[in-house]
Formats: sequence, C-alpha cells, structure tokens
Amino acid sequence: MAAYLCPPAVIHGEHTVKTSQIVEEVRDRHPHAAWAPRIDGIAASTGIEARGWMLPLESAVAPGDGRGRWPAGTGPAREALARDGFAERDVDRVIAALESIPAPQTVQERTAPAWAAVQSYGERAARGALQIAGLDPADVDCLITSNSTTPALPGLDVALADKLPLRSDVLLLPATQWACIAGTRSLALAADLVAADPDRVVLVVISEALSTTYQPGDDTLESLIVRLLFADTAVAAVVTGRPRPESVLRLDAAWNHTLPGTQDLHRLETRADGTHFVMDRRGPRAVQETVTAMWEWLRLRYQDDPDSWHPDVLLAHPGGTRVLEYMEQTMPDGWPSGLLDHSRESYTSGNRGGAAVFDIMRRAHDAGQAPGSRAVLYAAAPGLTATALEGEWL
Repeated sequence: MAAYLCPPAVIHGEHTVKTSQIVEEVRDRHPHAAWAPRIDGIAASTGIEARGWMLPLESAVAPGDGRGRWPAGTGPAREALARDGFAERDVDRVIAALESIPAPQTVQERTAPAWAAVQSYGERAARGALQIAGLDPADVDCLITSNSTTPALPGLDVALADKLPLRSDVLLLPATQWACIAGTRSLALAADLVAADPDRVVLVVISEALSTTYQPGDDTLESLIVRLLFADTAVAAVVTGRPRPESVLRLDAAWNHTLPGTQDLHRLETRADGTHFVMDRRGPRAVQETVTAMWEWLRLRYQDDPDSWHPDVLLAHPGGTRVLEYMEQTMPDGWPSGLLDHSRESYTSGNRGGAAVFDIMRRAHDAGQAPGSRAVLYAAAPGLTATALEGEWL
C-alpha cells in the first residue's frame, strides 16, 4: 500500500461557543422540557466546556426574515376570520399579531452563510497543507473533498479548484456523504490512488460546519445532546506515493467494515428550518461492533507476532466517550495505556465529524512520535460504516 502523509493543517472554528452559553440559550427557550431539570448534568457529562464554530452562536438562534410572509397573501386569512364573525378591527389585530411572530430560519438562510464559511475555511486548510508539504497548487494531481453538513452542487471540490487554483486536469473526487468517516476513508482512497501511480500528489480537504445542526426549535433530548457535541473544523493534508522530506506517516494497510441494517441509527434530515442530526440510542452499541471487527483485523494482520506487536498511538474518532471507553476495555491484554490520549484531548473541544482524525493526528504529531512508532487510525460514521488504517511514523 505504502502511501506517505505530510502533517495536516487544522483550522478550528474562530468563534468560541461555551457550553454555558448553550445551556443558557436552551434553558430559556425550553424551560418545560422533560430534561430541563437535568440539563446541567447532561452538559457536564459531555466533558466539553467550549467548542469553535465558523459562525457565532447568535447566527444559529436568530429568527429568520420570514415575518409577515404569507404564501398566498393575507387575503385568505382575512376572509376566513370575517366568515367566523370577527369585526374588521379585530381581523387587523389578529393579522398584525401573526405577522409579528418570529419565523424560524429557512434552509437557505441557515445554510448559505455556513456554505460560504466552509469554502473559506477549506481554502485556508488546503493552502496550509500545501505549504507544510512544500508544494504549490500546480503540483496537485487529485483533490478529495468532504463536507456533509452544507450540501451544494457544484461542491467544495469545484470551489477549491477555482480558489486555489488547481490545474484544469486535476481529478476531483467529492465525497459529501462520508461524514465522520471522511478522515480515514479519504486517506484510504488517497493511498489507493498513489499505489496506482506513485508520482501522484493527492490533496485531501475536509471542511465541516457541524453547527448547522443546531436547531433551536427542537426540544428532544437527542437534539440537546447534538447542540452540546459538535464543533466546526477544516483540515487538509497531502498524500504522496513516494516519501518526501516533509512526510511524517507511512500508511501500510486499510480496512473497511459496514454493518447491514443500521442506516437509520444516525442520520441527517433536511427539514423546512434546515439540517437536523437524528441520533439513535442504539448507535454506540453498533459502533462498538465495528471496534470489535477492527481488533480482529489487526489480530489477523499480526497473527505471526501477537505478543510483541501493539500500536504506539491510536487515533480514533468514534463520536463519543462511551465508545472510547469501550475501546480501552476491549484492547488486547498487554497493550500500553494512554493509546487514546490524543483522541480524548481532541474530543474535549467538540466532536469534529470527518475532520476529527486529522485533528487528532496533528495533536499526536505535535506531541512528538518516535520514528518506527506504529499508528492505527479509526473512525465510524452513519451508515453504520467504519474505516481503519495502520501505519508507521517516519
């Protein structure tokens, strides 16, 4: 397989949103929700005190510009009120009151500024990754992009091809629906591309505005958890088929796994007021099944050396602390502790979706890894599907 990865560029959301701000906003909006008395404990259990968003919290909770918008005008409403015996003065008062009610943001109002931010952050991450690798946009042969929360056509791939700009013959591979698995699966695809042509230069860019799933009107417990978890991040990295002076990690093998019948466990739904992330409480258990399958893949891969081999760092984005705990509990006996330290550190400032593994990798790189250290990268995503890679620090 032998693909070589340069250090990733990571651009965090520049607007700090504290958990206390979210708790205050949700408590004021839904004071009678069934979970309202427990909101402080629920927020504390995430272990996240603040996260970075591409846009401020105010942009997510602001009303839309739809006050007084009547699809067929106010005429039908006036006629209906008059037929029911309302005097003209009372009709005027009712219509005025209805027009003053704040309308929720539409999909366009919510998504358009986020899409602009995704493109801007993605460009910054791409330029940063190329600078780290000592390359120019003209050196790129293939661009892999992912952004699941701001769907657009043309997508992030075409936008970056224009903004950087890239050569006209660059292969563009957008992967809008990879979501949380974008970090690992994009690297697996890049490794396949450079295996076919070792002279290829592949640029991977993932830019996610997960804050677009913050839906003020929802009063479910799952919606509260979504509000508390997500962060916005753009990441990028260069993958080559031959080692470069800037290369820090060699990818040696990839593994993919999909659980049948799990497509409804976690999903995005587009409604009138925007994108909603729907969570199912069965999700963590299903993710744990992919972890078990990954351990088996590693066991078979190193079955000739089971007692002495272990990863020196595990870069894992399972989406929550419960699965991190499960990974630690099910690791083979004798593996050292602390393999997930960088994963835990990343999670304390929010769930970054597809950008998470690159952020975790950057933290591991900055902390220093000895040449020859073995690394395992893992992520699971709605589907329910997972991808892992195994490699060595250079």
